[in-house]
Amino acid sequence: MPARRSTSTGATTEAAFRSLLRVGGLMRRVMEPHFARFGITPSQWGVLCTLHRAEKAGLAELRLTDLGDRLLVRLPSVTGVIDRLERLGLVVRTASETDLRTKHVGLTPAGRALAERILKGHAARIRTVMGGLTAQKQERLHRLLDRLASHLGSLVDRQEGAAPPAVRRPLGQRNQP
Repeated sequence: MPARRSTSTGATTEAAFRSLLRVGGLMRRVMEPHFARFGITPSQWGVLCTLHRAEKAGLAELRLTDLGDRLLVRLPSVTGVIDRLERLGLVVRTASETDLRTKHVGLTPAGRALAERILKGHAARIRTVMGGLTAQKQERLHRLLDRLASHLGSLVDRQEGAAPPAVRRPLGQRNQP
């Protein structure tokens, strides 16, 4: 009997995993055209939004590594997005005054204006995207996703803790495949 339950649980686990991946892909397909209307990608929005939030919290700019950590993205990926945003005139990258190896990124006036323009309709867009669930189900989903994120964070911590110190890197600088 336990083997049967295990198989059922395994099938359920795999189905939930596939559903999560499918939802992520569909979310991207729904949001890409939304951000394309503003001339940016979802990844670029992630950077602009993170920098905008940092400004609201009193930080005029963020170190590239801190930006990667906040976005849970590897540093080379962040650098590529920053390169494109810089070419668009939406962000500015500067060298640290104390450590020339460290780069800081901040919004330009055009980047700030674009972020604020997008934010004006962003809550309505999110309500539309999440409209397939009642408020109660959205709360439950939020709790479940937070619980899953906590579990995944502990797995990441264990992986990094198992690596020799010379191999460990900050969250935004994972080992490259």
